[in-house]
Amino acid sequence: MTQTLEPTTNPIGISEVGAARALSVIGSSGKDNAGVRLFIKSGGCSGYQYGMAIDDRELDGDTILFDRGVKLIVDRMSLPLVQGAEIDYVENMMGGGFTVNNPNATSACGCGSSFRTDGSAAQDGEGSSGCGSH
Repeated sequence: MTQTLEPTTNPIGISEVGAARALSVIGSSGKDNAGVRLFIKSGGCSGYQYGMAIDDRELDGDTILFDRGVKLIVDRMSLPLVQGAEIDYVENMMGGGFTVNNPNATSACGCGSSFRTDGSAAQDGEGSSGCGSH
């Protein structure tokens, strides 16, 4: 069963710049009813790693959110780790890309792609891949 939330109760959001870029990418994806899926997986130098994809599927346990005209999809395992987060799009001298501003992250890798939520260092062998290997 999926859960759809109204904008006033969204556990995650997307910035104005992020929404504009996401709508552009979704529009060119060729997928009807697509949205941005935000998910967390184990790995990266800090323990957890962010992932995003354009997805037109709604899986059992997904939470479906709408913010600034963008459909956001989060699975039930990832939702507690990104509660209160905002997806943004940032451009700098190295290029541009989506980023997640996550209040639950107690530490993050220098590249911003991985994070921890408990403030402790990664254990030996856990998240031992470097920033460039995700």
